[in-house]
Amino acid sequence: MRGDNMNNLETDLKNLITKDPTVVNENANKDSATFSTMRDLTAGVVSKSYALNHLLPKDVAEAHKQGDIHFHDLDYHPFQPLTNCCLIDAESMLADGFQIGNATVTSPKSIQTASAQLVQIIANVSSSQYGGCTIDRVDELLSKYAKFNENKHRNIARRFVDTKDIESYIDYQVTQDIGDAIESLEYEINTLYTSNGQTPFVTLGFGLGLDRYSRKIQQAILHTRIKGLGKDRITAIFPKLVFSIKKGVNFSPSDPNYDIKQLALQCSMKRMYPDILNYDKTVELLGDFKAPMGCRSFLPYWKDVDGNFENNGRCNLGVVTLNVPRIALESKGDIEVFWKLFHERIVIMHDALVYRIQRIAEATPDNAPILYKNGAFKRRLEDGDNIMNLFKGQRATISMGYIGLYEAATVFYGAEWESKSKAKAFTLDILKAMKVYQQRWTETYDIWFSVYSTPSESLTDRFCRLDRERFGDISDITDKGYYQNSFHYDVRKDITPFEKIDFEKDYPVYASGGYIHYCEYPKLNHNLKALESVWDYSYDKVSYLGTNIPIDHCRLCDFHGDFKTTETGYQCPECGNDDPTTVDVVKRTCGYLGNPVQRPTIEGRHKEMCARVKHLKDATS
Repeated sequence: MRGDNMNNLETDLKNLITKDPTVVNENANKDSATFSTMRDLTAGVVSKSYALNHLLPKDVAEAHKQGDIHFHDLDYHPFQPLTNCCLIDAESMLADGFQIGNATVTSPKSIQTASAQLVQIIANVSSSQYGGCTIDRVDELLSKYAKFNENKHRNIARRFVDTKDIESYIDYQVTQDIGDAIESLEYEINTLYTSNGQTPFVTLGFGLGLDRYSRKIQQAILHTRIKGLGKDRITAIFPKLVFSIKKGVNFSPSDPNYDIKQLALQCSMKRMYPDILNYDKTVELLGDFKAPMGCRSFLPYWKDVDGNFENNGRCNLGVVTLNVPRIALESKGDIEVFWKLFHERIVIMHDALVYRIQRIAEATPDNAPILYKNGAFKRRLEDGDNIMNLFKGQRATISMGYIGLYEAATVFYGAEWESKSKAKAFTLDILKAMKVYQQRWTETYDIWFSVYSTPSESLTDRFCRLDRERFGDISDITDKGYYQNSFHYDVRKDITPFEKIDFEKDYPVYASGGYIHYCEYPKLNHNLKALESVWDYSYDKVSYLGTNIPIDHCRLCDFHGDFKTTETGYQCPECGNDDPTTVDVVKRTCGYLGNPVQRPTIEGRHKEMCARVKHLKDATS
């Protein structure tokens, strides 16, 4: 047995060295040509092998290998007791100071210094966990530091500027400072490399601030993204932007920030971000308002001992995903067999998730000082403190993932089941059954178990590939080469965005631990009203909506749109250019954007999670 394990490890390392696409292309935003990324991938192969063969419970390891479940991020956890994604408590870190390495950082006295400190916080948090991180309501957070800039310029103006021009002078100078700070933030994040060989997977939530400087910061975030990076003005991949929409703030023309919503629409049409977060629906689903941790993981509401809502400083402890299509295939169309197998697999998922908790409990504050001792998780621990005190009381989440509701229903109701109420009820029953277990386990372990619509960037391939080997080519299920991500409508069918929203809106009610909806559009040619009509339609129906629109750019002929996919990469449909150095290709790969110029397999991962809406004749009605 030991020999077999060593042979498997050697094979995996050889595949890495020889650049096997299934290994080096697993993540669209990790450049496997670099030494730092290859070092991380090499460590990941070893960590994964050791975890599967020596750490995980045997039933869990075997279920993962066979493809019954997927124990996510084995290249990091459980080899090290790392946490997953989080909402950073940047507010207290900036206000109270923090330490990184040998440097003690004090509270900033300008928006430029505050934004620079945010970059350092993001870099260090990203190197101390394996998931994405979010700075929420960043416009309101940075607004208070812009007031330092105002005071500085006011003092200067009193000495050198005519009295009647003082306010104009101050406004101009602070606006410039905010623009410079936000542009620096964007550039610095995109030039960072964390210890895992990639740019930090970071999200900025914004849009609700009504004060003068919050508005300017929102505008600067959007103008900076529209402008693009560098001399070629390429689309920035990070940070992910999530724009909050709230009635009375920015929803209607009479709202004070409606002009910024118009700017957000322009930005989304040109750069695909921002995604939008509808305030009232989010509160309805989660109990209060907050941005996702990273790409789509959401926290339920939680109150501290004083009864105050607390979100920043909380985190997720990891994901295990259930292969739902396999259960349906194994049942051979017998619904009773399906449910029997489902409940058996749930037991294995339980064991896997509980093991994640047990392993994390072995961490100490010294393992990740930025998280545990310097404020990223809000409460600052001392040496010897139990880190589980930050997670118990249902303050942290752990995720019960699922994938492939479309394929599972296809086994029982055929490929065109979406219009059949009985078929859709079956898919919802799967999530309802998971939610029953979620509630039971939450009560038992005092960690919030959440039902999670997995962002399966490579898992859509892996589960389908394993099932194809086992069951052969099955029409509309394994023969496609991928499984549908979570609850999404079959991507091969043309529907309007309104129909897609109406179909998908019922699922996050039972899977509020992680979700996102997408609508994909053709090039809209600056038709803001068409896109706005979809955003507005979604407000009372879905919480979190992404815009997928072709934004590929050829620098030779200046074509903007959707590139052709070839066996070796991407090609401009206008001039035939396929040189990776002169084409800018940006695709949505699950929760984030990616640059898969030489990785066309990512195109499949892009297509699997959002229906291609080709007709928008109703978009302005």
